[in-house]
Amino acid sequence: MELVNTHCHSKYCGHGAGEVADYARNARDAGLTTLAFTEHYPLTPAFDPDEYLSVLPQDMPAYVAAVREAQAAFPDMDVLLGIELDYLGAHEDRDDWQAGLDEFDLVLGSVHFVDAWPFDDPAQRGAWDEPGAPDRIWRRYVDLWCDAASDTSLRFDVMSHPDLAKKFGYYPSFDLTPLYRRMADAANAGGRMVEVNTSGSYYACKEMFPAPALLAEFRRAEVPMTIGTDAHDPAHVARDIDKAYKAAHEAGYRQVTVPAKGRERRAIPL
Repeated sequence: MELVNTHCHSKYCGHGAGEVADYARNARDAGLTTLAFTEHYPLTPAFDPDEYLSVLPQDMPAYVAAVREAQAAFPDMDVLLGIELDYLGAHEDRDDWQAGLDEFDLVLGSVHFVDAWPFDDPAQRGAWDEPGAPDRIWRRYVDLWCDAASDTSLRFDVMSHPDLAKKFGYYPSFDLTPLYRRMADAANAGGRMVEVNTSGSYYACKEMFPAPALLAEFRRAEVPMTIGTDAHDPAHVARDIDKAYKAAHEAGYRQVTVPAKGRERRAIPL
């Protein structure tokens, strides 16, 4: 069965490691047929003061060039030029923040900020311990996620790591089922895909993004599904793809939707 990874980072973001070519080489050796590089789109200093969360604007040409070189060097693998674009809601401070996206084969939509606070940054996780914080943060996260997923004016092809709010193992006191349904319906309304992101298994939450119940809701809402390892190291470029396929199958999916060049899509059976 084909192996695909549509979420991958490199040295060009402040918290990744390794050359683009190293990821592509490891992907080829692991038998991948599709590898999408989706580096973090630049944030302003207000959101990334330590130059740790995203690609620096001056490094974007080098990132694009590195992916183009990988495309030429590995012609038997579909190497996609992509980007992971943060949704900032009312706090958006980038001029023309959706300009220039046409050159990318794939744009991942992600929510890493709840009202300008990077809720999944280990250096700022203390706010989770405040009284009532998990309930409040989860509700606000889902509000923002649904806004991003349902807004058809935004160039998001895939919504990445949908329940990222669980990363540190904090959960609300209430049943998440109604929020899961909202997320699934929002993704359907926006014509989005979602990913099964294998990286969650290596955080405190100890399970892939999304949770099985949320993935089942996406399936109910007929939201197409793809696979991403969210690798930030070349050694992880193919990590747990087979487990992601199994999770998707258990949720009721019978195919993986694979982005391709030119914003095309194809399907492989599960």
